[in-house]
Amino acid sequence: MAKIVAVANQKGGVGKTTTAINLAAGIALQGKRVLLVDMDPQGNATSGLGIDPRSLQRTIYNCLINYVKVDDAVQKTEVNGLSLLPANADLAGAEIELVHIEEREKLLRHFLHDIDPLFDVIFVDCPPALGILTVNALVAARSVLIPVQCEYYAMEGLSRLIDSIDRIQQSFNPGLTIEGIVLTMYDARNTLARQVADQVRAHFKDRVYQTAIPRNVTLAEAPSYGRPVLLYNVASAGAQSYISLAKEFLSHGEKSAR
Repeated sequence: MAKIVAVANQKGGVGKTTTAINLAAGIALQGKRVLLVDMDPQGNATSGLGIDPRSLQRTIYNCLINYVKVDDAVQKTEVNGLSLLPANADLAGAEIELVHIEEREKLLRHFLHDIDPLFDVIFVDCPPALGILTVNALVAARSVLIPVQCEYYAMEGLSRLIDSIDRIQQSFNPGLTIEGIVLTMYDARNTLARQVADQVRAHFKDRVYQTAIPRNVTLAEAPSYGRPVLLYNVASAGAQSYISLAKEFLSHGEKSAR
């Protein structure tokens, strides 16, 4: 049974998709079978893995709306062991089209159940809003990974997301937990970044990963080449930080399984 993890933050620009792509790739390179589900109509996780969203015939939209089988839409990626359930702009229409469907909040959970045994970890990259797509991801997931940018409004956005997670727990998914909090865009030379990191660690303690993702030019460049940073430039600080985060993620899972 796969570990299903929603990568979510209602605030945009926090490195959410960057984390979803590169953590998924890092774990696949550790020998695990990984699926990344692109649940964002922008399709950035899809293009960031080298697939043109405009060229796709079958996407997560077709699974949700047209009941296409998930395994018919899943694609292999350049990373050995990493598969992708892609998205494109069609997914924006799902917010409206799902309104009148019974148990619409549980559709993704039902679809992923069919392919659950094929993977060790399934990541769901959520859009930066608490609409029906994010709700589907949180209902399907067993845990939530939260990227938090080390900047002024970080705690405010984090508090809103945790309130949303609490509501999902109460209404649809009582077993949903916080997998961990990843500090992103961290610059140790910046006083505010250090203060935010200290504040998040003081409040959430061991839920915060020790690995912080630095501000790094290579991380910003890699998506334009359609490659995870681990393939684009493995020697870069950004790539090395995601390799470290992947190992930490897996070690957390081993500890919780004991």
